[in-house]
Amino acid sequence: MARPREFDQDEAVEKAMHAFWAHGYEATSLDDLCAAMGIGRSSLYHSFGSKRELLFAALDKYDEVNVKPYIQRALDRPGDVRAAIAALFEIAIERIIDKGDRRGCFLGNCAAELASDDPDAASRVAAGLARIEARIYRRLVTAQADGELAADRDVRALARFVTSSLQGLRIFGKAQANRAALKDIAKTALACLS
Repeated sequence: MARPREFDQDEAVEKAMHAFWAHGYEATSLDDLCAAMGIGRSSLYHSFGSKRELLFAALDKYDEVNVKPYIQRALDRPGDVRAAIAALFEIAIERIIDKGDRRGCFLGNCAAELASDDPDAASRVAAGLARIEARIYRRLVTAQADGELAADRDVRALARFVTSSLQGLRIFGKAQANRAALKDIAKTALACLS
């Protein structure tokens, strides 16, 4: 008879996510992960298979608890599309400046560290970025249908540009938590919606 798990797997993945996000994949050892998650190596291997599989679960968790609610909070607010997209940038700037969160985007960090050498990691990161882009795209399509954007605007290209601008802002914020500079980046990105 198998022993029941003695830990909350979902909570453990979230703790692993924070460890990977703070230190990166390579710099986060198995001992670091076990300490953060409050489990032993055998439980980690039994539940997740490997450090790499745990990273992939952590990326999924990041989308669930950090990206999706953040994007929804901004894009679902009433008002025009420019105000909704501005809210995406405002929330990112608030996290960097007011909350002191200079870890950057976990997806972006994984892209920088792993995507060039690990096709599976690249695929996971690409899927996460595609979900962000898709959420922005849907809001832009609605705005175009409502006449907020000209009919000839390429909303797919705009969604990609906004997504990459958000990623760039988060990277810039890791190195330089300068509110005025971050606001300049947001203002310039928002100009594409005019």
